[in-house]
Amino acid sequence: MIETFSFALLTMGTVFGLTAGLSPGPLLTLVITETLKYDRKEGIKIAIAPLITDIPIILIASFVFSLLSNYNILLGIISILGGLYFCYPGYKTLKTKGLGSDTEEHKPESLKKGITANFLNPNPYVFWITAGIPTAFKAYHTNLMTVVLYFFLFYRMLVGSKIGIALLIERSKKI
Repeated sequence: MIETFSFALLTMGTVFGLTAGLSPGPLLTLVITETLKYDRKEGIKIAIAPLITDIPIILIASFVFSLLSNYNILLGIISILGGLYFCYPGYKTLKTKGLGSDTEEHKPESLKKGITANFLNPNPYVFWITAGIPTAFKAYHTNLMTVVLYFFLFYRMLVGSKIGIALLIERSKKI
């Protein structure tokens, strides 16, 4: 029974990662816009941002998960900060005059944009608090290898699907 339960948790990690990777949102939008504006390298930088930002997000989510009384306040603050941050790139996107018009003048700073966007995005916090951490705890209680594989498969699918999109967008620019 443990093997079946472990397989179910690993499947959940895979499906969670793929869903998070392909779901429309700020990070996916940045992957697409940075790839269109610059190249796939910049889109990939955005795609790997969760590998950097999610460690503190998971720690915060674990803490919040253990202290549910502070759940709404923290999520409210994160949502407000995230909303304010995403107004700025949205405004800049609306003011874009054409693809590649100022790529030589400014450094893309795509990784920095991806880290900022993901850290201020309330979606990772909501996911880790409501589904990710509880499932990781179940995986841990199964055995250590299950929780390690759960995280590995989750991030392989999350980051891999976003990289795949960047590669498809880059290829579509050549058509």
